[in-house]
Amino acid sequence: MSRHERVLVDGPDGKIEVFVEGHENPQGIALIAHPHPLFGGTADNKVVTTLARAFRERGCITLRPSFRGVGGSEGEHDHGDAETDDVLAVHDWARARYADVLTASGVPLPPPLPLYLAGFSFGAYVTTRLAKRLAAAGDPARWLVLVGTAAGHVEGTRSYDTEAVPADTLVIHGSADETVHLANVLAWAQPLDLPVVVIPGADHFFHRRLHLIRDIIHRAWH
Repeated sequence: MSRHERVLVDGPDGKIEVFVEGHENPQGIALIAHPHPLFGGTADNKVVTTLARAFRERGCITLRPSFRGVGGSEGEHDHGDAETDDVLAVHDWARARYADVLTASGVPLPPPLPLYLAGFSFGAYVTTRLAKRLAAAGDPARWLVLVGTAAGHVEGTRSYDTEAVPADTLVIHGSADETVHLANVLAWAQPLDLPVVVIPGADHFFHRRLHLIRDIIHRAWH
C-alpha cells in the first residue's frame, strides 16, 4: 500500500513540486524525471507514471518532480542545466527525509536506501547529468533506467550532448520513435559499449506498449 503526497521542496530558484508515493516497506528510492516541459511534458506523463509503478512494484518510494515552470515548480526552463541542479536538490531532500523517517520508525534498515534514477526523453538526458554529479560526489545511483533518451539532434532544432552512464544502465527505445530517432541513441551508446533494448514498432510515447516497459524493468531488475 502506498501513500500519495504532493510536496514543495526548496530548490536553487524557488519551490520544486514533487509527487511522492511511499511504500510501507521501502527497499529504495526512485527519482523519475519527465519529458520536455516546453512540449507538454509533465510528471503525469504516462511513461513516467509507468516507470514509477514499476519501481513501486519493486518496493521503492517514488519521487516525480515537476521541472521548473511546470505545475507548482518555480523558475524558468534552462535546457537541462538548472534542471539538473533542481533534481539534485530533490535528491538531497529525499536523502535527508528518508534517513530521518527510517531512524524515527525504528525499522532496522541499513542507511542509506539504495537510489535508483529513471527518466523519459528530456528527463532521461537530465538523469544522465544527475547520475554523473552523484557519482562524483560519492553517492552513485544503484541503477539507471532511461527511456526514449534525448541524444544528438532531435525534433525541434534541439541537440543533446548526453552524458556517459554505467555499463549496467537499462536503455529502452522504440524502433519507430519519431522524436528521438533510434540511430541517435545507438550513436550515443556505441562508444560506451552500452546495450539498447529496442521495442519494435514503439513510437516516442510507447502507445499501447507501456506494459512492455514494466516487463523489461522487472526482468532486468538488479
